[in-house]
Amino acid sequence: MYNDFLQLKSLEGELKLSHKKNDFGLTVSTKELVYQKPHVNYYIKLEDIVSIIPYETVGRPVRIVASRNSNNEIVNMNIGQDRYRIFTKGATMHSRSGIFRMGPTEFVLPVLAELLHFIAHYGQLKTF
Repeated sequence: MYNDFLQLKSLEGELKLSHKKNDFGLTVSTKELVYQKPHVNYYIKLEDIVSIIPYETVGRPVRIVASRNSNNEIVNMNIGQDRYRIFTKGATMHSRSGIFRMGPTEFVLPVLAELLHFIAHYGQLKTF
């Protein structure tokens, strides 16, 4: 069904929930969050998450465009999705080209409430 997604290898911890749509997927275990896109997976250890804050757009779809030189990509987000800005101390990127360690990273992702609950609980994050 999702042929362009890479299979998850060695997921740390116990799998809690996985959610996949056409262009992205999120998997949460007791130790990590995996953000899946076609041809690439980002592994984020829950202990490396610094903060998660709501990301709001003002009534219209958002298109984030970044230069290729900085290894960023174009992301389109539709209205109605609950998005969160996730700041991490680091992440690991698995692509068809190999495995790469990333430094401090920021992700803006649509996250279901149930997934957010697991991330906060197992990542021992405090809510305000």
